[in-house]
Amino acid sequence: MTMWQTQRTPVDHAQPDDAAALRLLEDLVAIPSISGDEGAAVSYLVAQMAALGFTAHTDAAGNAVGSIGTGRPETVLLGHIDTVPGAIPVRRVDGRLYGRGTVDAKGPLAAFVIAAARLHAQGRLRGRIVVIGCVEEEAPSSRGAHHVVARYRPDLCVVGEPSGWNRVTLGYKGVLRITCRYAGAGAHSAHNQQTAPERISALWQRIVAHAAAFNADRERAFDHLLPTLLRINSGGDGLSEWATAEISIRLPLDVQPQALAEIIRALDPQVELRVLGATPAFRAERSTPLVRALTQAIRGQTAQPGLVLKTGTADMNIVGPAWSCPIVAYGPGDAALDHTPEEHIVLDEYLSAIRVLETAFARLHE
Repeated sequence: MTMWQTQRTPVDHAQPDDAAALRLLEDLVAIPSISGDEGAAVSYLVAQMAALGFTAHTDAAGNAVGSIGTGRPETVLLGHIDTVPGAIPVRRVDGRLYGRGTVDAKGPLAAFVIAAARLHAQGRLRGRIVVIGCVEEEAPSSRGAHHVVARYRPDLCVVGEPSGWNRVTLGYKGVLRITCRYAGAGAHSAHNQQTAPERISALWQRIVAHAAAFNADRERAFDHLLPTLLRINSGGDGLSEWATAEISIRLPLDVQPQALAEIIRALDPQVELRVLGATPAFRAERSTPLVRALTQAIRGQTAQPGLVLKTGTADMNIVGPAWSCPIVAYGPGDAALDHTPEEHIVLDEYLSAIRVLETAFARLHE
């Protein structure tokens, strides 16, 4: 008996076996869902969750939402269903499933659905689990996560991102994403006048120098400013010329995105700066029942668990500060394969992650 309600949810549906788990993932990966065009994948996932006993629907933002069970505790399993562009033929090779989204992040999302469905089918679920497949996580808008922030107040949250099945992620860096634009009179390359591309290039070099000075006494990548030049363009009409750059800067916990934007503006006040996205870094507490349950479940699968901090950014940065509940990111897959032409997931590790989630949440919802 716990602080939560003690009535178990009824058993209404058959437990999905490993073959069903593999089929769900492969079918979901086979449906393209680039950010902004996730509708077909969302419809498929909603239908599959409904068949597994969830109350499922598509919300106003376009997210796939399925809830199972009633009462407290309420756990939100927040994944994302969108992917970056890049068609990778979906195929199984030597125990691996290849395809865009296998790792980032349909693998973790499918694991959420199967684990929650199994708990319900086994009659081991007290309280409620809500699985959300968010849209536009890969876009600066993070539309799906921003939509759900005010609509839920869970007791626990797991964000579906590839940590590796035997590791738990406690934090992500923040991000500032900007465009810089300079326009001026045309200049001949033989003259001593700075061209628009040179002006933008000089600003980029100042940003790199600022980051290097900031990072000088910091050992961990998680504590560094990490700028990346995403694209640069230029043009003109013979009388005037322009140049633009799009820049992403990963942020540590002690740098707020708007404060850094003002520093960059001051580096060259003649360059127009526009903020595309601004998300602070976030780090969760490590001494929580959620972390303990997951690490114990990993040990139960005969592996040594690890706790990690990531240099990327995730929807955890958005919901973590707002919900102020125990939260981690977890999911199968090698994050080094995110966004790459070789993206694939080891299917045995996907199945192991499902068992970890199943064991952990049986304990947390007992």
